[in-house]
Amino acid sequence: MKRREFVKYIGLAAPYYRWVACRALAAQGSLLLSPLWTGSAQAAGAPLVPVTELKHWSTPDYTRVSITLDQEVRFEHHKLPNRLYLDLQGTHLNAGVKDLNIGDGLLKSVRIAQFAASTVRVVLDLDSIKEYKVFTFSDPFRVIVDVKGERRQEISASKEVIESAPSEPKNVEKVNPPEKAKPVEKGKQAKFKPGRIRRIVIDPGHGGHDPGAVSPSGTREKDIVLQIGLDLAQKVRDELGIDVVMTRSTDVFIELQERTAIANKVGADLFVSIHANASLNRAANGIETYYLNLAKTEKVAQLAAKENGTSLEKVSTLQAILFDLMANYKLNDSAHLADEVQKALYKKALTGYPTVKNLGVKQGPFYVLVGATMPSILVETAFLSNERDEQKLKDPHYQALTADGILAGIKGYITSLNKG
Repeated sequence: MKRREFVKYIGLAAPYYRWVACRALAAQGSLLLSPLWTGSAQAAGAPLVPVTELKHWSTPDYTRVSITLDQEVRFEHHKLPNRLYLDLQGTHLNAGVKDLNIGDGLLKSVRIAQFAASTVRVVLDLDSIKEYKVFTFSDPFRVIVDVKGERRQEISASKEVIESAPSEPKNVEKVNPPEKAKPVEKGKQAKFKPGRIRRIVIDPGHGGHDPGAVSPSGTREKDIVLQIGLDLAQKVRDELGIDVVMTRSTDVFIELQERTAIANKVGADLFVSIHANASLNRAANGIETYYLNLAKTEKVAQLAAKENGTSLEKVSTLQAILFDLMANYKLNDSAHLADEVQKALYKKALTGYPTVKNLGVKQGPFYVLVGATMPSILVETAFLSNERDEQKLKDPHYQALTADGILAGIKGYITSLNKG
């Protein structure tokens, strides 16, 4: 979307979001991040911020590099003929952070070093590049670089492994490393024809040290959505005969930018992220399904801030660059998938809970959906902040109905594709 189109879109937005989006746009000068990113200023004489981790993911469409720091810093990024480099200001390099040898046809390597007394430099040695994007995630603060181009060779075998803990439930298959993922044996009764949908990534939100929303009585979002995700994965395998990869199948923390990178890496055809909602309004209740786009109301922006683990101001900054990040995002397909899942989930929930509220399909700037190259949705199964919704979420029967509803929505989406 061009700048003038974006400004026109802002004009149609709610007054609040028109203000925050225009503010973010004015601060950046364009939808593309400028070479100098003016993050929060670091006070003179303040301690240097540690650079704690350097990681990468190679996917069929791009290579993603993530640089993690203890807090937000200023940084610059510059493109040269054969390399791209970033200077992180007011930082020092932790001893355990090492260079990366990649060799995936886009990036040869990523080098990191203490360039000056208070500057860490990260250099991406390029093999083939058409474009790149630089943006940030929060909590912890991460600088993300996505490099796109024409690969000159096959992606080299990655050493990353997506593992399941030994205590994995009996009926849930261990998740294979992405590069070795094998088709799951189809259930004996599976007669459904999946067509071109061969693999689905199911993403139970949060996990590990990140509990997600927590109810007044202590029910944690991460526990509820994991159970729903495990149930849904088994049903997709058994009833649809489709391969499933889970971003997590135990109580572990997976960074937001890693979740869609996993989906891209394993060649997923659909990405479904499962969450439980929360609101300052304790009366708020019901089911809603999201796909990636601008938030049109402050309420949606607040939800995105909660799920992103960041502030409302940071969500407004993401808004200003979102259309650029969505260049390869399946917007219409995601809206279609969200519609099918929302309708089926609501219909299924009504069979056991006749007072459940249908909040419909919405759109918002969720980090967990950024970078996905397949139809992707985020399902908010109910409100943990609402006492009645919390009781439903804790009920295994409601969890099963939720998994059945999402399954029916996926099935409806695939059926409509097969008819097209």
